[in-house]
Amino acid sequence: MIYVDNSAHDIANMPRGGPNASWLDRRLQTDRLEYLDRDDVDDLKQKVVHALDRAGRRRFLGAHEKLARIVLAELADVPSPKILELGAGLGGLSSKLLEMHPAAHVTVTDVDPTFVAAVAAGDLGTHPRATVREMDATAIDAPDGQYDLAVFAMSLHHLPPARAARVFAEGTRVANKLLIIDLRRPAAALHSVVLAATWPFTRVSPLAHDGFISQLRTYSPSALSALAHSADPSITVEFPNQRLGPTVAVASRGFGPG
Repeated sequence: MIYVDNSAHDIANMPRGGPNASWLDRRLQTDRLEYLDRDDVDDLKQKVVHALDRAGRRRFLGAHEKLARIVLAELADVPSPKILELGAGLGGLSSKLLEMHPAAHVTVTDVDPTFVAAVAAGDLGTHPRATVREMDATAIDAPDGQYDLAVFAMSLHHLPPARAARVFAEGTRVANKLLIIDLRRPAAALHSVVLAATWPFTRVSPLAHDGFISQLRTYSPSALSALAHSADPSITVEFPNQRLGPTVAVASRGFGPG
């Protein structure tokens, strides 16, 4: 059983490894921002986002398709799902969802107006089953229960704990399920080895720079459970059995105590 202190102060200071993170795990984290999170390095930011989008679309890597399969598995019993993608970037995942499900409607959103403008100017901007909007995942401009599923893929680690908890609150408010997909946080000993191996590349590649920081900022399953509980004790989080690949968490609102 995971111990969760529900106070806002403790959530704001919770380690990325969770409330009971080890001494080493607590040191394998940082508040340093990725290029994707900064407004003073637009050229580097654009290089990273385009590199991520290219990697997602490549035939052999196929990150967008793999993520889309995870999303659609949660909607197998919904004939015409309404999907909200938060933090969509350039919209690669949304494009793949529309391609793979002929009846899905996807609302494609990001907090960055530059990304939203780029998506709106592309194929998604005129797709009959797509809606493109600027939206903050921590303050979603939508009525309660409007969507069958909200998905926040490879993005939660960008947010500090207090704001990440707001994603759980908002995502489970506007959708029947909130699907969080993010980098897996390894056990501390393995994590330190992986970080040591990738560190030399951070000075020569903007993508490696952001990837290194992402590894330090990603949340463990116990941290995700604590964030959800902080947002609302009625929110339950399940972790589909996956030994490899990203961490997948499915959050929904159950019956609160009493």
